[in-house]
Amino acid sequence: MDKVTMGIDIGSSASKCVILKNGEEIIGKSVISVGTGTSGPGRAIKSALEEAMLEMEDMDFVIATGYGRNSIPEATIEMSELSCHAYGTHFLFPDARTVIDIGGQDAKVLNIADDGSLINFVMNDKCAAGTGRFLDVMSRILEVDISELGHYSKMSTKQVNISSTCTVFAESEVISQLSKDVHKSDIIKGIHKSVAGKVSGLARRIGLKSDIVLTGGLAQNTGLVKELEDELKHKIQTSPLSQCVGALGAARLAYRHLA
Repeated sequence: MDKVTMGIDIGSSASKCVILKNGEEIIGKSVISVGTGTSGPGRAIKSALEEAMLEMEDMDFVIATGYGRNSIPEATIEMSELSCHAYGTHFLFPDARTVIDIGGQDAKVLNIADDGSLINFVMNDKCAAGTGRFLDVMSRILEVDISELGHYSKMSTKQVNISSTCTVFAESEVISQLSKDVHKSDIIKGIHKSVAGKVSGLARRIGLKSDIVLTGGLAQNTGLVKELEDELKHKIQTSPLSQCVGALGAARLAYRHLA
């Protein structure tokens, strides 16, 4: 008999849900661009259930993870996002040994074993610099949709350094560059380089092992991916499902609980 499991990853800025059949086949998934404390979690669950053409009662096991995992009454259990990201990445990239995840409020780097289990990790959750929140702030100042940052970065023709390690001071730097009529594309490339530098420093603390995978919504930002590759001198793998990796891993671990 088929077993159906759900993983729910509630972040600070987005809610993700994945439904798996027999731990392997994705039959429902959703990403809602608001996170904990909003309607996002409920909408993410509803959307994934609709895609799978199932009801909540059909779920055999549900794991909630992420920043808002304590707020999901539908969950059977809660689990650390670190383990969920490790197993979700392993599902998509079996050869992955280093996972870089840039979330809305933190950035983390994981070393994982060949079975997808977590070996070690390092996290930066003390400052918005080097996180999705940092890019959100910068995109608003530049009046560029965050989904367009990668496109603009490709058009850069000269190097602009954004050197501040604090979001507030970096904001002042960007405003100063704009007042000098520096092109937005050059500023955006500089912002990506700044984020890549901070994340790369985090990655070097734990040690890089190939293959390297970038997860989270920012994995779709081609400008940031390129700057990270340049900083780390490594190819970085991404997936169209990068933002759902935590929820995917949670659904996979939920299936293991049924074994």
